[in-house]
Amino acid sequence: MALIYMRKAEASDIDAIMEVIDEAKALLKADGSTQWQDGHPDRDLLLDDIAKGFARVLIVDGDVAGTATLMTTDDPNYSKIEGAWQDVTDQYATIHRIAISAKYRGMKLSKFFFSNLISDTYAQGIRHMRIDTHKLNKRMQHLAQEFGFEYTGIIYVPDAIDGKRLAYELSMVK
Repeated sequence: MALIYMRKAEASDIDAIMEVIDEAKALLKADGSTQWQDGHPDRDLLLDDIAKGFARVLIVDGDVAGTATLMTTDDPNYSKIEGAWQDVTDQYATIHRIAISAKYRGMKLSKFFFSNLISDTYAQGIRHMRIDTHKLNKRMQHLAQEFGFEYTGIIYVPDAIDGKRLAYELSMVK
């Protein structure tokens, strides 16, 4: 059994994170999706995520096997939605830029990573989460729905090719 855990990313992780992101860009392109094909996320954005304490890495036996951004501030791209957010008053966290290394695909690590991101959010006292993805990113749509995220509408992100995104929301308040 491998040692698998999630931790906050550090600046020294940036090369490994970029490798994972580049592999994910190639996978999205092979799937026919334009998501991440306009040059982002780039090194500067990911270093900013790290500096703000938002970047997370999934570690498998000491190696970076995945990366994600767990943003705990309001996302300006979510201020307008074609549809409706379930909760517009409480703080929410957003999962962005999540990817698993090609070396670890097929090991169901995305489920492990998602579960850890949700647990991290809950531990911070935040009970609402949001995520968005391209209409052709069926993997992310399936994963979000598998974890109870509900489709809420369409949002738009800065993207030189196609900024239209499907938006999802999860409430951990029961």
